[in-house]
Amino acid sequence: MEENRKSLPTLVIVGRPNVGKSSLFNAILKRRHAIVHFDSGVTRDRVSTTGVYNGKRYQLVDTGGLAMYSGEKKGVGFWDTSIEKQVETAIEEADTILFVTDVNDGLTPLDQEIAARLRATGRNIILVVNKVDDFGRNEGVEEFHKLGFKKVYPVSSLHRKGIQNLLDGALAEFAKNASETAENEPRLRIAVVGRPNAGKSSLVNKMLGAERVIVSDVAGTTRDSIDVDFTLPCGDEDVPATLIDTAGLRRKSKVDSAVERYSMMRASEAVEKCDIVLFLVTSDQFGATAQDKTIAKMIGDAGKPCIIVANKWDTCSGLKQQDVLNEIRYTLPKLVYAPVVFTCAISGYNVKLLYSAIAEVRAQMSIKVSTAMVNRILEDAENRYSAPIKGTKAFKIYYGTMIKNPPPTIALFVNDPKLLADNYKVYLENYIRKAFGFTGMPIRLEFRARERRELVFIEHKATVKKQGKNRGVKLKAKKTTVYLRPDSKKRGVKKTEE
Repeated sequence: MEENRKSLPTLVIVGRPNVGKSSLFNAILKRRHAIVHFDSGVTRDRVSTTGVYNGKRYQLVDTGGLAMYSGEKKGVGFWDTSIEKQVETAIEEADTILFVTDVNDGLTPLDQEIAARLRATGRNIILVVNKVDDFGRNEGVEEFHKLGFKKVYPVSSLHRKGIQNLLDGALAEFAKNASETAENEPRLRIAVVGRPNAGKSSLVNKMLGAERVIVSDVAGTTRDSIDVDFTLPCGDEDVPATLIDTAGLRRKSKVDSAVERYSMMRASEAVEKCDIVLFLVTSDQFGATAQDKTIAKMIGDAGKPCIIVANKWDTCSGLKQQDVLNEIRYTLPKLVYAPVVFTCAISGYNVKLLYSAIAEVRAQMSIKVSTAMVNRILEDAENRYSAPIKGTKAFKIYYGTMIKNPPPTIALFVNDPKLLADNYKVYLENYIRKAFGFTGMPIRLEFRARERRELVFIEHKATVKKQGKNRGVKLKAKKTTVYLRPDSKKRGVKKTEE
């Protein structure tokens, strides 16, 4: 469901493993978007994003390495077959294919096999010879002309050399379109996070209506964060959105490779930059695990709107949803505000209900509450339950105002934040959430000490002094400092100076 990108020219990067496809992907975008590592087979799914070059907006797609010959169908691994399917799908959607080779390895039989397969597609093909560090000599590039492609571009992804010439050639046939295709409405970014093997990729594919990411029973299948644009049905409105499939978040003690560390970092970045989090837990666990609690804390600390997706409900025969819901609430107190939707990503059970939950949370993100209404609710909350006295002074709230959303953040001006008891803070958060109906979002309260205001009045009094026969009038000024007490209408005069 990437129909909103079909109008853009699509460049697909293809090649055998470890020739620098992801490095080229990042070099073209001028930022680190795909995970790059010296191990082969790091990229498995299609990683795609949009870029702009000389007023031309395009879609760039990175793919996994093709690691088998046409005659090796028997006995190949699961990853080879799955990656090949992803590459074939990307090629079908491509306008131009960037066929990447490695100058250090020379022209290999697998390069020749891939070249023959690409020619059969009828697509526009550009041969990219990567890892050419010495552009003055270009040794080894001539060998690749044997493949018969008209367009051959030597580049160095590491040093970002030759990238400009490559883009000039790849986008030469396309007109400038940046101003026409730029999106006026920002996309709703939805990140799908959870433990490994919780069904994140299956849910993403079901929501997209296509096998966009690789799914397997092996934990850790997804490595990079995969961004996919799609149209989200929100009631009677179709909303442009981006769905982000992330790697499973494991315990730090179990992360034993650099690639996994990069995957964890990308997943954390996805949570920080998204608008809504779909947090997947498994229904058959009957509650949250220790790792689920860690992920919940990360979501809560980021202040992100969240929906808990209790997946794999089809495996929970004999259980009642209410019992599982109560256990989830008990084991995930950090996400008490998040609605829970029971789903089965494989069959599509309750996926439409999930769309409704996303639409409801999205609507909550645009709510703005007036200062008058905030203070009315605060007054009602104080009348129902007064703040406990901490020490010798009572905690007092003078007034509050909403300063941003999301998350709903209310600044409360008080006499002293140190006098606030923790249980009263929780009470205020829950009371405000119920009063305004904030669903799926944490309430942030910022307590600010209100400084005592001072007003200075200059009072002039005339004094008459006799100076012989003449009488002169001399003005003597008195400065009066008046402290305004916010909790009282009376004004108290502190001191008077002449």
